Amino acid sequence: MTVKKLFSLLFAIALFSLSFNMLASAGTITGTVTYDGPIPKFKEIKMDADPICLTHHSQPVYPQTLLLGDNQTLGNVFVYVKSGLAKAVYPPPAEPVVLTQKGCEYTPHVAGVLIGQTLKILNPDGTLHNVHAMSKINQEFNLAMPKFRTETSKTFDKAEFMFPMKCDVHPWMGAWISVMDHPFFATTPKEGTFTIANLPAGVYEIEAWHEKLGTKSMKVTVGADDTQTLEFVFSKPGSKSTPDAE
Repeated sequence: MTVKKLFSLLFAIALFSLSFNMLASAGTITGTVTYDGPIPKFKEIKMDADPICLTHHSQPVYPQTLLLGDNQTLGNVFVYVKSGLAKAVYPPPAEPVVLTQKGCEYTPHVAGVLIGQTLKILNPDGTLHNVHAMSKINQEFNLAMPKFRTETSKTFDKAEFMFPMKCDVHPWMGAWISVMDHPFFATTPKEGTFTIANLPAGVYEIEAWHEKLGTKSMKVTVGADDTQTLEFVFSKPGSKSTPDAE
């Protein structure tokens, strides 16, 4: 083995050891998000304008605005580290974030993607969709996806928090995308749970964002090999009844 190869091998071992030690001593934030308030009576989404959309559903479809589980756990909440991180550059993961339009609905409804990470957009419906990213900092795009165009990919080169995606063909279709400059975020399923792992020890502001209910934030101190549990509760201010949702 040459001196150059030996040096490269030792450097790789040292880098692996450093990364392993950082992960081994990293902390975790976990928790649950719930909704405390009246449950709106959502209007059924009418997909009659496109019969192909109807073929994908055997049950009524309702907006994903308030995704509730048992005991009113709340889904589609984006939980992330808002402040407290040391400045660093995080390479984008090789695996893409997948946004599908199956059933004439965007899934996931709320998602985060790292700067430079691929957003893979799928159209398995066999009908025309039009993907319109209404970003302000990144380049806005408005892309037709006819039935024969089943996949396309996009990347974003600047951090931008929560801009809407919509389909200009099917006006009920909507999603939210956040372009992040760090990987410490999660979106809750309807069970309301989230986990943010591999955090260096430190003091952080954690924010939970919901498209209609606003934001909640907490300060938390995370130690090495430490797990902190947070509980976020959202409510609809001033609600005393169950009005129809928009």
